[in-house]
Amino acid sequence: VAHRSSVGVNAKANKASGAMAKVAVPARVAGALKAASSGAAMGAPMSGKRASGFATKAVASPETQMTDAKSEYAISTLTSWLFSLEKAGTITNELAVVISSTALACKQIASLVNRAGISNLTGVAGAQNVQGEDQKKLDVVSNEVFKNCLSGCGRTGVLASEEEDLPVAVDIADAYSGDYIVVFDPLDGSSNIDAGISVGSIFGIYEPSEECPMDAQDDAEKLVEQCVVNVCQPGKDLAGAGYCLYSSSTILVLSVGTGVYGFTLDPTIGEFVLTHDNVKIPETGKIYSFNEGNMDLWDQATQDYITSLKKPEKWGGKPYSARYIGSLVGDFHRTLLYGGIYGYPGDSKNPNGKLRLLYECAPMSFLAEQAGGAGSTGKMRVLDVAPDAVHQRVPLFCGSKKEVEYLESFTKK
Repeated sequence: VAHRSSVGVNAKANKASGAMAKVAVPARVAGALKAASSGAAMGAPMSGKRASGFATKAVASPETQMTDAKSEYAISTLTSWLFSLEKAGTITNELAVVISSTALACKQIASLVNRAGISNLTGVAGAQNVQGEDQKKLDVVSNEVFKNCLSGCGRTGVLASEEEDLPVAVDIADAYSGDYIVVFDPLDGSSNIDAGISVGSIFGIYEPSEECPMDAQDDAEKLVEQCVVNVCQPGKDLAGAGYCLYSSSTILVLSVGTGVYGFTLDPTIGEFVLTHDNVKIPETGKIYSFNEGNMDLWDQATQDYITSLKKPEKWGGKPYSARYIGSLVGDFHRTLLYGGIYGYPGDSKNPNGKLRLLYECAPMSFLAEQAGGAGSTGKMRVLDVAPDAVHQRVPLFCGSKKEVEYLESFTKK
C-alpha cells in the first residue's frame, strides 16, 4: 500500500511539473527575465532600459522599522533616566544607586501612607524626636524604611535624619559601604496624616567632605564628630536633592544639578515614570503660602510685606491669593508648578523659624534654583548658609525668583 501511494504521489508531482512547463510566457517578459538572470550572474547591474518593465521599491526590515518609529508603548522611567545621565558622564554609578535606593524607600512609604488608616499606623507613637515634637507612628516607620534602603545599597557612608539625635555612620558587617552622605526628613507634614492631607519625604545627597575623612572606625566619639562635620555642609555643595509627594498620586521630584524632573509612580508596573520634564518655575506668581495665624508674631518687615500683597490697587485690582496646606512638600510642589512664594519666617517665639536647614530648607532651595527660582532666609541665599549644627533652623522663603526678590526688598532694609 505504501509503495502504491508513493508512486501515485510522484506521478501527480510529475504531471504538475509538466503542466507548469507548458505555461506560455510572453516574449517581452521572457527576455527581461533572461537579461536579469544574466546580469545577476555576471554581477552587473540592470540597465534602466531593461528594468523599465519592473517597479522596484526598497522595503525596510521589521527591525529597522521598529528602530525608526517610536513605539506607542515607549516610556521613560527613573531607571532609564538615571542610566542616560550615567552614560553621559553627568552622574556616577554610585550616585545613581543612591537615588534608586531613595526611590525604593519612597515607594514603600507611599504604600504605608495609603494604608495607614487600616494598618493602625495613624496617631502618636508615644515618643518625641530631638526637637521635642511628638512622633507619629508613620514618622518612626518611615525613618526605618529610609535607613534600611540607604544603608543596604552599599553606596552611603553617613545618614542624617530629622528623627535621629545625631548622624550615624553606615557600618554593615561583611558588606560594602560607600561615601555618599544622605540627609532626609522621612515624612514631612506627618501631623496631617490622620486627616488624609498630602505629606511627603525630603532628601539631600552630599559627597564626603575632603577636610574630614571617615577614618575613625575604632574611636566611637571621634567617628560621631567626623559624621557631624561631613553632614554640616552648605546647600551649594549638594550633589542632588529631591522630594516625594504622597497625594492623589505619588510624585518624585529631583535634581542632580542639571534641572528639575518629576516622576509619577505607575502602580501597575511599580515604576516612577517621567511626567514633568525639565520643570521651570514661573518668574512670578500671585499665590503666597504663609501661616498667617502667626502674623502678629512676625517682625514688622514681614508683616508689611504680607499686607502689601493684599492691596488690590497695588496689583491691578486683584490681590494675591493665599494657599496654605501646612505640609512643606505639598505647598512647595504647588509653588513649583504654578509660581508664587512659600514662606516660613521666624517669629518672636522661634526667631529662626521651625524648618531645618539640612533636611528641608537646603534641598528645597536647591530645587527652586535649579528650576529658575530662588531660596532665601530673607537676608541671604539659603544655599550659602553653612550649618553650625545638625538640626539648625533657618527662616525660609522660596519660589518664583521675582517674588522672592520682592520679599527681600522688605526684609533686607
